[in-house]
Amino acid sequence: MDKKPDNTVFIMSLIMVLTVVATGIISPEFLLQLSKTLHKEIIRSFGWGYLTATFFFLCFSLFLAFSRFGDIKLGKDHEKPRYSYFGWFSMLFAAGMGIGLIFWGVAEPMSHFLNPPSYIANGSGTAAEFAMTHSFFHWGIQPWAIYIVMSLSIAFFSFRRGMPPLISSCFYPLIGEKIYGLTGYIIDILAVFATIFGIATSLGFGALQISSGLGMVLDFEVTNTVYLILIAIITVLFLASSLTGLDKGIQFLSKLNILIATCLLLFMLAVGPTSYILDILTSTTADYLSSFLNMSLSTNPFKGYDWTHSWTLFYWAWWISWSPFVGLFVASISRGRTVREFVLGALTVPTIFTFLWFSVFGGSAFNLEFGKAPGIAETITSNISTGLFELYSYYPFSTALTIITIMLLVVFFITSADSATYVLAMMTSNGKLIPPTSRKIIWGLTESSVAAILLLSGGLDALQKMAIAAALPFTIIMVFMCRSLYSGMKYDMAETSDKLEIEDLPQESQVRNIT
Repeated sequence: MDKKPDNTVFIMSLIMVLTVVATGIISPEFLLQLSKTLHKEIIRSFGWGYLTATFFFLCFSLFLAFSRFGDIKLGKDHEKPRYSYFGWFSMLFAAGMGIGLIFWGVAEPMSHFLNPPSYIANGSGTAAEFAMTHSFFHWGIQPWAIYIVMSLSIAFFSFRRGMPPLISSCFYPLIGEKIYGLTGYIIDILAVFATIFGIATSLGFGALQISSGLGMVLDFEVTNTVYLILIAIITVLFLASSLTGLDKGIQFLSKLNILIATCLLLFMLAVGPTSYILDILTSTTADYLSSFLNMSLSTNPFKGYDWTHSWTLFYWAWWISWSPFVGLFVASISRGRTVREFVLGALTVPTIFTFLWFSVFGGSAFNLEFGKAPGIAETITSNISTGLFELYSYYPFSTALTIITIMLLVVFFITSADSATYVLAMMTSNGKLIPPTSRKIIWGLTESSVAAILLLSGGLDALQKMAIAAALPFTIIMVFMCRSLYSGMKYDMAETSDKLEIEDLPQESQVRNIT
């Protein structure tokens, strides 16, 4: 069954986006205050819900992987994966983390180190241990569990059951034909809204970091004009990539991302304090595993309450707000894989790479802080967009490393925008896997314009909080999505079992049984 061929989702989504952007231009103070109020009340009243829902998503994903449902293929039984493991993991990582990991790889451990919860002495060894453990936690398996629930649902109902690759399709077992009416429109419009503002915020942060790096290398002052020129150039690049399609554009750039990032990782591991980094990796992994349950479910109401709200709950809401975009994209590249293969692959490989990244770059920064460069943590946290480049200044070939990192950021920037453009065009084209070129161009220009306008008007903070506010309805939607996916898979298993029983009968009995 297909969605009705109308433009309701496209038109309504575009109107909502432009309304928020216009508000940000006319009255950025009002938008900031509104977003702060919504964000504060949601986190304060529903913070526990984000924690429990995210932990549930992880448990549900593991249940599917290790149960009889794990053998279900995301596609027809005869289908094979379209992409190699390397191509699949590359696109998976680029869409799920991308710019964020480069931006926060040094800055987050340093931020937690200097500003831990009040019961931990800032700048202490305990604070450093806390900083690394919670960096692992915030970027570990929970974010991927959120993405898995969304992408697995879309892939199952689209490729296995033949429905349009839209979030509304995932609710057919619960609401039936209503997915083609107002209820379905609301779900898909909320997904577009969350996607456009989530990606615009990341593009804004990426523009800040790229500009800061160029300013340090070329010794010029970073101004608004620089931001605009940079965003304009990258817009042309990612639109060109988007028009070439998944195979030639996003896949190639994602593989390039991983290769460059891996080279940086290995170089820093080799020239940095290798033994110290490996000590941190081993110790922090142990701390992460031993305190996993406590970190996953505690809002710390008696100590560290404000810190948990500002960081952990913020992150969980942020990942949920990103799930429509990442879920749709990851679903589109995962056709032909089994549920077990998909869940275990998405949970483990990106998480391992993330742990290595934080250990190498965060560990190198801690080695300097406790050794020959005390005070680097304060320098980094005073301007987090330059954090990684400050670290490079203490190592060989710092200029070359900065240039390579800028290249990596640009490629991640292009890949994220390219992926988002594809997903937005697909969501607003009734789920077409090859959406119209015109829709790609419209959404590509829109997301770049949103990032540029709100960056210049100082509205990135408001934008970020607005995207997180959109995570509340999506958390509820995703809980029901789990119920719907379970029902769909249970029906699929029963249907498959019935077919096998009929096929196993002797031919005469089979004919007699059917008639």
